[in-house]
Amino acid sequence: MNADQMKRIKEGKGFIAALDQSGGSTPKALLSYGIKEESYSNSEEMFDIVHAMRTRIITSPAFTSDHILGAILFKNTMNRDVEGLPTSDYLWERKGIVPFLKVDEGLAAVEDGVQLMKPFSELEGLLKTAIKKNIFGTKMRSVIKEANLEGIRKVVEQQFAYGKQIAAMGLIPILEPEVDIHSETKQASETMLKKEILKALTQLDAGTQFMFKVTIPSEVDFYRDLMGDTHVLRVVVLSGGYTRNEANAKLAQNHGLIASFSRALAHGLSVDQTDEAFDATLGRSIKAIYKASIT
Repeated sequence: MNADQMKRIKEGKGFIAALDQSGGSTPKALLSYGIKEESYSNSEEMFDIVHAMRTRIITSPAFTSDHILGAILFKNTMNRDVEGLPTSDYLWERKGIVPFLKVDEGLAAVEDGVQLMKPFSELEGLLKTAIKKNIFGTKMRSVIKEANLEGIRKVVEQQFAYGKQIAAMGLIPILEPEVDIHSETKQASETMLKKEILKALTQLDAGTQFMFKVTIPSEVDFYRDLMGDTHVLRVVVLSGGYTRNEANAKLAQNHGLIASFSRALAHGLSVDQTDEAFDATLGRSIKAIYKASIT
């Protein structure tokens, strides 16, 4: 594991950019960017276009290590190049930004008030490729819809099981048990979730470290005790459907939490913008998210 990357993620000021839209979420991301579905006829063309969008973001002079600690990539992005370098190497060698990889294969249907991850079909091979590509860590997402203790326990159990497998291969896993911001039992779900996470952390071997990506909590500074656990490298938050301004305002109230935004980061960017306008829009987003992340 790269010691400089570890130090940057553990101690650095800034946030993690989420550039990991996969097959199911890519059309929506492209539509927000101003590219309609009729602009491409198959998945290969779609991924070519989204890689061009991500390349424009990554190579922008606004996208720097002054504000950004890491970036989460989709497998297709990891396996492509940016300016002649593998994307992950470009991020670290040219930008000083730590590369992560989304490894989950989507969500299962709702059961017991939650959506578990679909069973992984290629995790070991994907992790071996990630290591060859100099990826630092991974990310995987589940969703909690209601305060159902049995379902929440299943989410934590599944996340930790895969997390331990990933950590055993020398990568840092980001566990993402998202709580739906529209849930009528959001705060109760967060209380159950944190209790189960803290319990599971006591079962980890000494030296094993995870990161967590969580919904911005209903209670301010709710995750301070989680951040203090020796097994926890960093806790980041998702925007989760809040507008960027809402997400930034809520994040700024929670000391020690940092952002890992996707939609909120790219909001306002358009394929039709001049490079000057694109860079200026991205720069404003980055600076606002950074400011909210350093409280």
